[in-house]
Amino acid sequence: MRETRHLHPVERGRIVLAHGQRLPTHAHDHGHLVYPATGVLSVTTSGGTWIAPPTRVAWTPAAFAHHHTAHGDADMRILFLFDALAARLPAHPAVLTVSALAREALLALTAEEAGLAGPSTEAEPGGRTPEAVDRLQAVVVDELTAAPEQPLHLPEPADDRLRALTGILYADPANQQTLAELGTRVGASERTLSRLFGQELRMSFHQWRTQLRVHHALARLAAGKSVTDTALACGWANATSFIEAFTALVGETPGRYRNRQLHTETG
Repeated sequence: MRETRHLHPVERGRIVLAHGQRLPTHAHDHGHLVYPATGVLSVTTSGGTWIAPPTRVAWTPAAFAHHHTAHGDADMRILFLFDALAARLPAHPAVLTVSALAREALLALTAEEAGLAGPSTEAEPGGRTPEAVDRLQAVVVDELTAAPEQPLHLPEPADDRLRALTGILYADPANQQTLAELGTRVGASERTLSRLFGQELRMSFHQWRTQLRVHHALARLAAGKSVTDTALACGWANATSFIEAFTALVGETPGRYRNRQLHTETG
């Protein structure tokens, strides 16, 4: 059953989640940003799953039922936006690039330790006034709107044959079967499945499978697995092709991403 929380649009804060921990499905009256200062966070709605490493932020507009899952120990930063600022961001869930400036503003706005902080008319302990908070929120949105949406979204199919096919690959991302071979398992031709991927998911089979594998790779790297082991476990023939695909989608190499995660956890 959907759990709906009614939160003030300026509420913000942090929640620390253990690896594999999932927050219940819920919806909000206001759009919000979720940024993983460490670890990886996935956001799942009826339309699919969006995944955000520390180089990205997940945006969920108001009224979208969703749940969050942590991959690796995650320092989850949450920022709700006034409607005027939210209107500048996409009308659908999205993953957006976090610039260095946006990151620092998000961290400053969400430094509270105890969950979500409520609205206040007084200055915060560090001397930050509500007006200063408004300005920092505007900086975050300015930075996010300056970059295009990132392709870290796995859309959810409606067609039963596509759902069966994607279910096979979710269970085993290293599966090497071709689209034609998978088609024999789900009762559809390669041509039909290729058309359905384009019509329903707005991407090719190859693009969808690559994104699925990168999603799994992010979670494995956040848990401390090596780059080579991750590449093989997620279906790449060698580390080089994995590094190329990962870097294209995430914006940094898997080695750099993994090392930064481990350094953050032990630092």
